[in-house]
Amino acid sequence: MKYYLISGEASGDLHASNLVREMKRMDPLCDFRAWGGDLLQQQGVTLVKHYRDLAFMGFTEVLMNLRTILDNIDFCKKDILSYKPDAIILVDYPGFNLRIAKFAKEQGIKVYYYISPQVWAWKQSRVYKIREMVDKMLVILPFEKDFYKKFDYNVDFVGHPLLDAIDQQKEKLNDKVGFYRKHNLSDKPLVALLPGSRKQEIDTMLPLMLSVMSEFPQYQFVVAGAPSQKSSYYESLIGNQNVKLISGETYQLLSASDAALVTSGTATLETALLNIPEVVCYKGGKISYHIARWLIKINFISLVNLIMDREVVKELIQDELNQKNLVSELKKILDPGFRTRLLEDYSELRQKLGGTGASAKAALIILGRS
Repeated sequence: MKYYLISGEASGDLHASNLVREMKRMDPLCDFRAWGGDLLQQQGVTLVKHYRDLAFMGFTEVLMNLRTILDNIDFCKKDILSYKPDAIILVDYPGFNLRIAKFAKEQGIKVYYYISPQVWAWKQSRVYKIREMVDKMLVILPFEKDFYKKFDYNVDFVGHPLLDAIDQQKEKLNDKVGFYRKHNLSDKPLVALLPGSRKQEIDTMLPLMLSVMSEFPQYQFVVAGAPSQKSSYYESLIGNQNVKLISGETYQLLSASDAALVTSGTATLETALLNIPEVVCYKGGKISYHIARWLIKINFISLVNLIMDREVVKELIQDELNQKNLVSELKKILDPGFRTRLLEDYSELRQKLGGTGASAKAALIILGRS
């Protein structure tokens, strides 16, 4: 069987690569062609385009790059017709993937969607189109199955693949001493800075995160570098400040940390699943932010709070995200008493997400064995 897979971000590359690994384990004759990243390539997948060339965030940024996005969609359609897959596997990345789902359905190609678009947040009417275009929707958040049921659409909840990704690195994550030694870190406790993976967000978030350092001389600060960005880029933002940059080892870095400042996105959930206290940070372009506030119908921006349906981790959004508030919230989460209470919430979060095995469950469904 031939599968054409599309993931447009780092998190999608991670989950898609684990899915491919499980599918190949169950059926070694599976053949894949994909849009994604280095992790998919490591699974022996033929890569068409790297996600670093696809990432545009915010409404104004998308509009500015609309010609490139439309050209990519056109190229993708032609590439699908040339490859002639038996099925398409779409991983998150809805702006692009929903257009491809419509095209694939018109061509009579079976469509699987792994990791649902966040239709519960805005434009819920899209569910009707999704129901027509997608043969099988595999969801990873526990509330999504009930959400789709309201629209008479039966989807499969497979659990969250982050639990698999973290479980695979268990041994590495427990070696804090080895991590400190490997990166020549001082013996001070550590605060991790996760400014995101796209240049647009890193440009905004990293300077803000670095601005708190002078208030915490007893801690060392380490920036988690995204694999898609060069170290020279981060160094231009860090300047001569005493900050380490560690790329491609975010889970190990978080596991060795006492706390983290995290840009909104999948990383907020990863941080929680690794039991690290965090402050969630978000600041977008003014126009994009006000459009989003008007359109989005949810109470929280972090997956942790959305899943728990209450504030578990503090969210500093737009104007609230400033040095004063960052310092105040970081002091709170570094308090041992706060950490104890937070870990109880994190334990409940893991229970809601179900156990490990999401990648294998998704693979079984796609291969028609479930």
